[in-house]
Amino acid sequence: MKVVLIGFRGTGKTAAGHLLARLLGVPFYDTDALIEEKAGAHVHEIFGAVGEEGFRKLEREVIATLPSGPGVFATGGGAVLSPENVEHLRRGRTVVLLQADAATIEKRIRDTARPPLTTMGLRAEIQHLLSVRRDAYLSAADMCVDTSARSANEVAIHIKRLLEEGTVPVERMEKAARAIAQSGIPEQEGRELLEKIGAIRDNPVLRFYGVAGYPSLHSRSPQLYAQLFSYFGINAHYIRFHDPSLSRILNLAADLDVRGLSVTIPFKQEVLDAVDHPDEHCSAIGAANTVLFCGGRSYAYNTDWMGIRDALFKEKGKTAVVLGAGGAAAAAAYALLSLGMEVTVLNRTVEKAEALAARFGCSSGVPRDFDRIRPAVVVNATPVGMEPDRGSPLTREHLFPGMTVFDLVYTPPETPLLRMARSAGCRVIQGREMFIRQAQAQFRHFTGIDAPLHMIREMMG
Repeated sequence: MKVVLIGFRGTGKTAAGHLLARLLGVPFYDTDALIEEKAGAHVHEIFGAVGEEGFRKLEREVIATLPSGPGVFATGGGAVLSPENVEHLRRGRTVVLLQADAATIEKRIRDTARPPLTTMGLRAEIQHLLSVRRDAYLSAADMCVDTSARSANEVAIHIKRLLEEGTVPVERMEKAARAIAQSGIPEQEGRELLEKIGAIRDNPVLRFYGVAGYPSLHSRSPQLYAQLFSYFGINAHYIRFHDPSLSRILNLAADLDVRGLSVTIPFKQEVLDAVDHPDEHCSAIGAANTVLFCGGRSYAYNTDWMGIRDALFKEKGKTAVVLGAGGAAAAAAYALLSLGMEVTVLNRTVEKAEALAARFGCSSGVPRDFDRIRPAVVVNATPVGMEPDRGSPLTREHLFPGMTVFDLVYTPPETPLLRMARSAGCRVIQGREMFIRQAQAQFRHFTGIDAPLHMIREMMG
């Protein structure tokens, strides 16, 4: 058994880790103790001599050389802030996040020698760092355990049970898997899921992720994530949820204790009403494409806007048009505005365009306004052109040399709009590019690991 304990100071990683290692009959390793051994000094002395930056360098060196065999590995509170550390820690291991409330943590660490990391008081520092580190903790974990009201012994026993029995009853998982397999997804994917569940007693720490959409059959996420999980040695399986009801998908996800969902059409806006903690970006956009589940709570993010922003970074400050007024259009408008562009939202239903534009303080109109605006940048955020549709939201007459046309549709890679734009001398950006960039950000939310863009491009083919 290979188990990593992560979390803030005072959540019980060392105390529970010692006991868990004894219960599992494996060695115990504490990365802080290994750092002290390497440096020949206590942690607070290392901080005093070389500062936090010097300490983090030592920490990376120690984590990169941890024993590869069985063991329980307790990490420092800031270890998972480094994607490099997370990649080393997660490979072939199960990562358990230990959580506790700020008051409990303060009580536990008040008299320790560890130096403060800010100039705030202890309680304020704890609350601040918990907030800053929350996403990194959530991303790096396979399982989450609240230790606030548990002794170290209770925590160790609870983790041992999770590792040996899983997080939900097998019968519940089997029922959910059968429903998913019969939902219209490809037969091979349904068969693979049933096989995974059939063998779950031999692999109770297998974690599940998936794409939630209707339709979702066009999504290439299952193939991409299967390759990413395999490459980084993560014990996880990615599912396709194909159902017109988001509530049914979420119930099935709960029955499998799914760790993360990629959310696509038509649920990106609806899902916000179903999560506990949306981040600032998806709250502003009004749509989410990424959901994490941890410790009975759900957390929503939007990485679509990042994929759009990064692909258009060189176009900063130009005039832009967003075609559409749904969740993808909101992400596009948000991204373009972050680049200082003058944005107009165009949609056939003028009320929807006006509502979206009003949220962001930009202009709105209907498709016939396009020629009047003559934008330098166009983002198609409608599903027009997505297989099997062969239409285009613009005609050849709308396009002119030097215009940048970004079609968020990525199946097929070369849409009718992009073919026309290319022939008109426009700079074209395929939806595949947005998918690759948002997938990189989403994979980091799912795992805490930074997968290189070139790797994702190669896996996409």
